Amino acid sequence: MLTINDLRAGYGRNQVLRGISLSVQPGEVVTVLGANGAGKTTLLKAICGLIQPEKGTVSFAGQDVTGKPAHEIVRSGLCLVPEGRQTFAGLTVLDNLMLAAQYGRSTRATPDEVSRDLASVFELFPRLRERQSQRAGTLSGGEGQMLAIGRALMCRPRLLMMDEPSLGLAPKVVQEIFAIIRDLRQKVPVLLVEQNAHAALTVSDRGAVLETGHVVLAGPSRELLVDPRVREHYLGTAGGRHQA
Repeated sequence: MLTINDLRAGYGRNQVLRGISLSVQPGEVVTVLGANGAGKTTLLKAICGLIQPEKGTVSFAGQDVTGKPAHEIVRSGLCLVPEGRQTFAGLTVLDNLMLAAQYGRSTRATPDEVSRDLASVFELFPRLRERQSQRAGTLSGGEGQMLAIGRALMCRPRLLMMDEPSLGLAPKVVQEIFAIIRDLRQKVPVLLVEQNAHAALTVSDRGAVLETGHVVLAGPSRELLVDPRVREHYLGTAGGRHQA
């Protein structure tokens, strides 16, 4: 469904991605791991048109979307839940969701379709229903993340990209978010960028490790969970022992 081939991108003369290749198939959750500065967020930005790739291709649902404007890529069904949530703080929860339904789709949705999609989001996130008249900027971190995911779902994505969804959240809320990601796979494939390696690998099918703009390790998540290199550098263990 999503295929990235030899993707190279960066900012001015600073090349961050140095030939990334990976894919996401229908029904999968694929996680991308890496330290700060490895190129994870840059990868998502290059895929969804927020920065222009220097070389390589991005194919989505059989179409070449390399370098297309971000709004066209969103309307093709490739949606990003950005790091830091980036909801419209001054608007209500409901307004955030309705804006996505109005502007994030390839075709105009009927009122009945929007109502059904809104009901689906509220079923997934009951707290958003309770707070639909509340301004987004007053939500807790966990509620804000739920709104960011719900907003993306209102675009009717065919593939969802998520950038650090657990960032800054309390442990209990992190568990809730990853349970939601696990359930979402039944509706939409997910490309997940996350520093919580254990949680990400637990809910995903495959994973890739980035270092300085390269994929240095890739494979089934169950194998990465027990790989000594991943355990030492991303899971905080080596040989089964916790490191100081």
